[in-house]
Amino acid sequence: MSTTTADTATPAVEQQEEKITVYQWLALLVLILGTFLAILDNSLMNVAIPKLMAVFGSTSTEIEWVVTGYMLASAVVVPMGGFLADRFGYKTTFLTTVSAFIVGSILCGIAWSDTSLTIFRIIQGLGGGFIMPVGMAMLYQIMPRSKIQVAMGIWGIAAMAAPAMGPTLSGYLIDNFSWRYLFYINVPIGIIAVGLGLIILKETPRRAGLKFDYVGSILCMIVFSTLLLALTDGQADGWTSFYIVSLFFISISSFILLIWIELGKENPIMDFRLFKNSVFTLSLAASSFVMISMQGGIYMMPIFLQNVTGLTPMQTGLVMMPQSIAMAFMMPVAGKLVSKYGVVPLSIVGLAIIGFTTLEMHVLSQQTSTHWISGLLVIRGIGIGLCMMPLSSAGMNTLPNHLIGRASSVSNVVRNVMASLGIALLTSIMNNKSTQFGVRFNESISTNTPAYADFQTNVVHRYLELGTDASSASGGVIGVLFGLVQKEALTRAIADTLMVSAIPAFIAIIMVFFMRKKKKSQAVEQQSTDSDAQHHVMIEM
Repeated sequence: MSTTTADTATPAVEQQEEKITVYQWLALLVLILGTFLAILDNSLMNVAIPKLMAVFGSTSTEIEWVVTGYMLASAVVVPMGGFLADRFGYKTTFLTTVSAFIVGSILCGIAWSDTSLTIFRIIQGLGGGFIMPVGMAMLYQIMPRSKIQVAMGIWGIAAMAAPAMGPTLSGYLIDNFSWRYLFYINVPIGIIAVGLGLIILKETPRRAGLKFDYVGSILCMIVFSTLLLALTDGQADGWTSFYIVSLFFISISSFILLIWIELGKENPIMDFRLFKNSVFTLSLAASSFVMISMQGGIYMMPIFLQNVTGLTPMQTGLVMMPQSIAMAFMMPVAGKLVSKYGVVPLSIVGLAIIGFTTLEMHVLSQQTSTHWISGLLVIRGIGIGLCMMPLSSAGMNTLPNHLIGRASSVSNVVRNVMASLGIALLTSIMNNKSTQFGVRFNESISTNTPAYADFQTNVVHRYLELGTDASSASGGVIGVLFGLVQKEALTRAIADTLMVSAIPAFIAIIMVFFMRKKKKSQAVEQQSTDSDAQHHVMIEM
């Protein structure tokens, strides 16, 4: 008797579908356009924050709601994606949400104040939040399971290409046109996606008897909005402040109530019964830890490049772009390799690359070459590309088609929360480390040493060359020294934080080993079930 693992095992009927048809390729193109649209918009916004502050005369706290509002709106609607797609059809749901995203983009483009822009970004997020989970689920409805890894790899190009283009494109549009084009650029892409979708996509079967889970939906909104808001504002307001502690309390209490209610429903908005599938649970947990580890390079490196090395946002985007290109290139390659070698070996290799390259970044200094950083990020991108999609799809492949929509929503919610958690944790560690290093450096500085005297002479001399009077030049020494201490403290803090961000990748490797055992046990159970069924049929005959 041959042994079959869950990452290669597919129903006999689906294994016969060896080739991807022309329709399936064209449908994949439509889904890629929609996914690219939603992710590109997010990557454009981060670079634009300083410009929007200047345009509207807003504080950083006020303008951050342009990003936070979209994030919260998209997070609270993600759990509903599976129900809407099952009830009204995947084509209708996908095209409707893309259309809503286009309308939101147009409204954002004509915004006249920071308040109006925030409101319109929330409208945009209500549409954009559905695009990725519904698109991923629809991919499983369209593609044969034997080819899903390849299709997921190609679809994943959009998820990686958009962040690669975003910062550079954002800087170019702001410098040469207007911030409004950050939103208007979504319109032609969205119209093309909707137009092609209407022509190409076929509607999936609808489950007309489904009833909407109003209680579960409200609780989901409360749980994820309060949790993400706490993670976003925790660093600024203080993790022990009444506001943040209250948000966490509301979120946790609502989550416990949500689990209790949803487990008693036949068609819950959040199907926690999916976690009974051990492979799905382990693959989601492993990919969630990868999301945390990814933030080390994706979130921390731009801070280093801009605040320490002094690069502009556009230059930072150019340094970061090769990593995203490597990730995008490896996605379809990983799809091919996983069908040959399986999820487990590929994931272990990819996770090891992520872990060791992230660990290597702890040697960062103010003198570190941007070429070295970019090269290391490229290798890291190869690791992410190797393991991210295989891990994400490993659990989904063990589920029947009628559960894919719910599973896609659940997995997207969990990964989004883990990404936010990763950013919050890493930012907190970085700030604490920066303060510690700053105090340590200040305590070690002595104004009575020859080194300090030489430094003081050089700074005063430079000020005098710039036309500053002697008194101001002498007073500027402390300011220059403080700036150098802060920059070095930030550099050391980022290096230590990057080292910490490697840990989740190594934890994910352990989870992947457990996935291997679970897959084998599930395969044995499946074979036993099939044998019992055949034996029962023979007795009846």
